[in-house]
Amino acid sequence: MMVSVQALQGLERRMEVSVPASRVEQQVDKRLLNVSRTARIKGFRPGKAPIHVIRKHYGVQVREEVVSDLIRETFAEALERENLMPAGGPRIEPLAAKKGGDLKYAATFEVYPQIALAGIEGMELAEPKAPVTEADVDAMLESLRQQRPDYVAVDRGLQDGDRVTLDFEGTLDGEPFEGGKAEGHQFAYGAGRMLKDFEDGIRGAKAGESRTIDVTFPTDYPAKNLAGKTAQFVVTLKAVEETRLPEIDEEFCKSFGVEEGGVATLRAEVRENMERELAQAVRNRLKAQVMDRLLEANPVEVPNALLEQEIRDMQLEALRRMGARDARQLPPREPFVADARRRVSLGLLLNEVIRSADLKLDSAKVQERLDEIVSSFADAEAARRQYLENEGALRQLQTMVMEEQVVDHLISKAKIKERKATFKEIMNFGASDASDQMGLPA
Repeated sequence: MMVSVQALQGLERRMEVSVPASRVEQQVDKRLLNVSRTARIKGFRPGKAPIHVIRKHYGVQVREEVVSDLIRETFAEALERENLMPAGGPRIEPLAAKKGGDLKYAATFEVYPQIALAGIEGMELAEPKAPVTEADVDAMLESLRQQRPDYVAVDRGLQDGDRVTLDFEGTLDGEPFEGGKAEGHQFAYGAGRMLKDFEDGIRGAKAGESRTIDVTFPTDYPAKNLAGKTAQFVVTLKAVEETRLPEIDEEFCKSFGVEEGGVATLRAEVRENMERELAQAVRNRLKAQVMDRLLEANPVEVPNALLEQEIRDMQLEALRRMGARDARQLPPREPFVADARRRVSLGLLLNEVIRSADLKLDSAKVQERLDEIVSSFADAEAARRQYLENEGALRQLQTMVMEEQVVDHLISKAKIKERKATFKEIMNFGASDASDQMGLPA
């Protein structure tokens, strides 16, 4: 077998393969012989037709099958011989496949980039350090109070912080419009849940009162038929309720599952949770910095096949989150390109870290992580069995653990400078999990 490889633009390669005619004919003859054992041809008993008759009836079909199989086999052999790793499937171009002649074809494909990792040793990271203070615990308890509000009907005008229940009906140029009518609509007044003109128009109104108000829709309003236009709304308030927060007492503690120890126990549990969340947030900050430094020090040429697959995966995930299933409703690809490129780049770099550092998946850490996950289920053992029987879920878990091992390895090589911070500063770092920045295949 003869193989030649030509480097095209970027990561693209064109590989021409020539398979000797003898190998092709040997496979054709072998397969025709197998066919002859069961072939049913008019005028002959089953399995008794001469080979030249079999060749006449099945020769073309068998040769096509042999050529297809040999292309698949020899493509893999040629890749191994040339030490090439394709990123995505090849485009096959048949060059010659005539009877009695060599089988020749060209395969065009992208390869993975060669990566020489830089910037690993001495990577500079900033680690924020902060205690959980009594004031932080107080603020968290206040947040918990906000989660347990009571609502009391009041006989006064509507003001910020109240909960209001109302009916409304809107018209545009005297005609009703879609989405312009509701009954029993309830929301927290002053929180920006409704358009500003709408909220301003009912400020000070009491339960039972009706008002007719003008509401101008923003020019960038999603409903194009309303954008920039002014509608009239008839609004009737059904209820105005004042928000009253509970006292932090025994009953309040019990509402969060603290049956004994009262406020002191609740504070201790809140502090413990805050310290755990703080540690994870610090870890996420370090992880994000590691990913940024790795990308900055190692620009990667991304195979287009991998990029397009990642974009497609992100589009499908967005479709799933929207509750749709029809792939024809995929959102536009452009908003996903930058994030997809980052993910693929990180995936390539992190896999190279694994290879160069000879990192192995720690099964004990996989077990620890699984224990954490199933501990939140009522029947932990049933959840464990279900997890282990789901190949996709288990593979995803293993990928998560491997990611953490990679980050641990990179942090161990870094120069870390501690920086004083507050609990609030660290926790406001961002809602996105640093694992979203990782690109290891699931």
